[in-house]
Amino acid sequence: MMRAWGVAACAALLGACSSGVVPAGRPATGGATPVRPAPLPGGVRQPVAATPLAPAPAPAVAAGVTTAAAAGLVAGPSVQDLPVTMAAAARALGAFKLSCATLLRRTDATGLTRGEDWRPACTAAATTQDRDASSFFARYFETVQVADGKAFATGYYEPEIAGSRTRRPGYEVPVYARPADLVDVDLGSFSEALAGKSIRGRVEGTRLVQYHDRTAIEQGALAGRGLEIAWAADPVELFFLQIQGSGRLRLPDGGVMRIGYASQNGRDYTGIGKLMLDRGLLKPGQASMQGIMAYLRANPEQGTAIMRENKSYVFFRELTGPGPLGALGVPVTALGTVAADPKFVPLGAPVFLSMDRQDANGLWVAQDTGGAIKGANRFDTFWGAGDDARAIAGGMAARGTAWLLLPKGTLARLTGN
Repeated sequence: MMRAWGVAACAALLGACSSGVVPAGRPATGGATPVRPAPLPGGVRQPVAATPLAPAPAPAVAAGVTTAAAAGLVAGPSVQDLPVTMAAAARALGAFKLSCATLLRRTDATGLTRGEDWRPACTAAATTQDRDASSFFARYFETVQVADGKAFATGYYEPEIAGSRTRRPGYEVPVYARPADLVDVDLGSFSEALAGKSIRGRVEGTRLVQYHDRTAIEQGALAGRGLEIAWAADPVELFFLQIQGSGRLRLPDGGVMRIGYASQNGRDYTGIGKLMLDRGLLKPGQASMQGIMAYLRANPEQGTAIMRENKSYVFFRELTGPGPLGALGVPVTALGTVAADPKFVPLGAPVFLSMDRQDANGLWVAQDTGGAIKGANRFDTFWGAGDDARAIAGGMAARGTAWLLLPKGTLARLTGN
């Protein structure tokens, strides 16, 4: 969902949140301290175990390898032999159709494909009906294993939290738009050695300095600048919405305001789920999104300190069209979209996951990215919105095998065979 800064819902990667992020110097409106709306329900969904298909023997990605083409490729099973349900194939077909316009013109950072390679499949997809989705993928695609094919998948979803367009009792946590003084710098424009690298910051005098971190923002660095596009009721829920990258604000009148990723402050993302485990604050089995939330609410002062170790902060914009949008700029599909590392998976390409939990298995399309989703065979599955999506994504941690679906003939062209 334009999750460029890293918003995997894997608990080991999650951050914590303060229970008091109303900027300093801005008193709450109204009289008595209001009672926040109750947090939304939803526990972790217990997975149904599955046995993954075995990958072909191959070495893991060597140190220093940064693209799929350099990682080593192995032919996978025939597409028609993969256990793809009709429903999964239909969802993947719909997602693939949405991706085609960008797929045809986008430079593939993996080194695997060229825009024109996708044209036959994209042309055929435009007129293919859902009932023929399985045969479509079997006709136009071959499977390719990247390196050892050993995959790890987490989950994300579109959260819905209580919010208001205006500040009012019970809604005191600002949702900020991108500040005008946040500057993006393409380092590659200054040096070829820095091609593909960028930083964010702000100008202070004649110097480019780091942008305000989470602590500074929560203490009022952006207050009084008119950047508040909405106000959330629960800072913990807002922080997790930042991790997801977009979501819905349920307004006091029952309406919905949808917000999406606009930018990030350029600070490194620190996932505090693992940090909390390492410090003994959480026990194994408690490090789900729901478990972390419970700890933060029960220990607000300590939660504030832990959260501020994650200096990254996300800015939002209101979404008025279809969405949520992924990194390709098209709406992501519940149970059909995965986030992946674009250096190892062509964005827009189908991916088959065979994992050790049943709900992660099937055919997906790589339409999104995430700062925490890095490396070969690392995926983040999208589950849509609602309590079920929240429950599944919050505890998703699956291991197994991944195959990319690439246009037929790609492997032969790359290997010369």
